[in-house]
Amino acid sequence: MNRLLAARWKAVLFLAGILALQDASGFTVATYNVENYTLSDRVVEGTYRRAYPKSEDAKAALRRVLRAIDADVVVLQEMGSRPFLEELRDDLASEGLKYSFAHVVSAADNDRHLAVLARIAPDTLSDHTDLTFKYFERREPVKRGLLQLDFRSGHRRMTLYGVHLKSRLTDVPEDPESERRRVGEAMAIRNRILEVETDPQRDVFLILGDFNDHKASRAVRAFLQRGKTLISEIVPAADRNGDRWTYHFEKQDTYDRVDLLLASPALKARILPEAARVWDGPDVAAASDHRPVVITIDWPPSSN
Repeated sequence: MNRLLAARWKAVLFLAGILALQDASGFTVATYNVENYTLSDRVVEGTYRRAYPKSEDAKAALRRVLRAIDADVVVLQEMGSRPFLEELRDDLASEGLKYSFAHVVSAADNDRHLAVLARIAPDTLSDHTDLTFKYFERREPVKRGLLQLDFRSGHRRMTLYGVHLKSRLTDVPEDPESERRRVGEAMAIRNRILEVETDPQRDVFLILGDFNDHKASRAVRAFLQRGKTLISEIVPAADRNGDRWTYHFEKQDTYDRVDLLLASPALKARILPEAARVWDGPDVAAASDHRPVVITIDWPPSSN
């Protein structure tokens, strides 16, 4: 198969997958780092500005992406405080995409929050903002906390855990790229999840978000296994070209896969091949430096 034919075949498979996602009777979930949907220091038309809002063009592109995905639940990272989320929800509603449920986690990071938009409210909601870990000779909070959303169907429960680990920026010379901090956050979050999900082989849950690290890193591996306990597996996701990157660092022109879906063994058994996608529609580059990752889950379960 020549390269042109291979590329066309990948595009056909991708489009078929997108149609399956849109037409599926299941539950569509997305994770999306919306790149400082808040007041933030940023360069605007070549000028450095402090505490400046996300541009209207970028917001409009972001909404077009979310409308194209049309997910039942969107877990957001780098969202501002409640008024910023309400702005996004209201603007989406005016354009035809209505989310009845919206929530922002108020954790140690006052600027960039975990948040969620959902068509239906979860049966239970928990903000784990009390998580701490040992960092050198002191204890530090998990900056963005942990978002827990429980959805129920009869006696069955499915849980979404939204995470956003510390970025690689650091002001601690002893911890280059904040790796040690991310590992501490990951272990604190992982341990809390295992307090709730005592049997990952039976419990249905998905850990999703911006891990700010690669799949072989200590931080990500902390979510996959603890001792002999298999906690979760990375759900494969790629765009129409087969590329898996989700984050573009413009300054260095590098591309990384840091936005992940981690499924418990019980959930992984219900995920169809090609059910997850790295979304690469026409507006993603203008909307954020991250690309969303989308998955459709068989929920409520169609069979035992």
